[in-house]
Amino acid sequence: MRADRLVSLVLLLRQHGRLSATTLARELEVSTRTVLRDIDALSAAGVPVYAERGRHGGFTLLPGFRTELTGLNHDEALALLVAGSRRGAQAFGLGSALASAMRKVVDALPESQRATAAGAARRLLIDPETDALARRLVTEELPDAVVTEVRRAVFAGHRLRIRYAPAGRDPAWRTVDPVGLVTVRGQGYLLATRAGADRTYRLSRVLAAEELAEPAQRPEGVDLDLVWQERSRRFRAGGDQVTVLVRVDPARREDLVGSAVAVLSEEGDAEGDTESGTEGDTEGRLRLEVTFQDPRHAEWALWQLAASAEVLAPQWLRDSLHDRAAAVAARHATPSPERTPST
Repeated sequence: MRADRLVSLVLLLRQHGRLSATTLARELEVSTRTVLRDIDALSAAGVPVYAERGRHGGFTLLPGFRTELTGLNHDEALALLVAGSRRGAQAFGLGSALASAMRKVVDALPESQRATAAGAARRLLIDPETDALARRLVTEELPDAVVTEVRRAVFAGHRLRIRYAPAGRDPAWRTVDPVGLVTVRGQGYLLATRAGADRTYRLSRVLAAEELAEPAQRPEGVDLDLVWQERSRRFRAGGDQVTVLVRVDPARREDLVGSAVAVLSEEGDAEGDTESGTEGDTEGRLRLEVTFQDPRHAEWALWQLAASAEVLAPQWLRDSLHDRAAAVAARHATPSPERTPST
């Protein structure tokens, strides 16, 4: 809403003193033209904002200016509840609300504490984009309109109609009873029931959503942590899933984890496996126990990693990958009859 944006613009100027239109546009996630229109609106409303020309110019407020601000809105309050993880706020479409809420929190502090608090905040880093091994932690980008509609139905206790695209299948509409929202490693999930059966939907695969007026059929109280643990346990134990012990190059860990159904354990594997005869190549690698949907899925996923991964168990999968690699090597053992003559 424009009113919230105007408040955020004033807070940014109060906290930073002078900012260019380009910087304001980046902070508010709008165009510079919108910023200039907002500056005109503030001036017309009596807010003493003015432009300073020159190389280091920008917009600023008259010294000592303060204004009465409204309290936190609904989304900002929700953002603060998940502020322990910025990726969590982004996974639920609350990233911009979190930034706006934190500006209001800083502005509400007494003058004597404001600089100290800002300095202390710069000494803390929570959930960086990469871990100590430079492995990037990816947060899914979700359409605001979709996530907002899902979130609204969850909190209102209404049924939800979603257009969902399961992996490898065509999208389809379905009506669900939302239970709650969960974020895991920057990925958001909707926990729901459908015709009384438990369902878990990945938010990035929800293409469209519509809150319905009909009340959701769900229990009044819910322990999402217990619900998530139980659904995860059932998911890992279901179907024809295959458990694989694999040694992998840290640089390809995310590729392995991204294709697996679940990670059961993970540890360093610096010493290697002397029986395989490749201990010199395993220093610094990771040893993971992961599950795949079925044998075909397991073979496909590990083949994609080539020499960056080594299957330690089960033996049938190790043999299958060996036979496939041997067939490829034999196929390429002689020069191609279609090769281009050298010049």
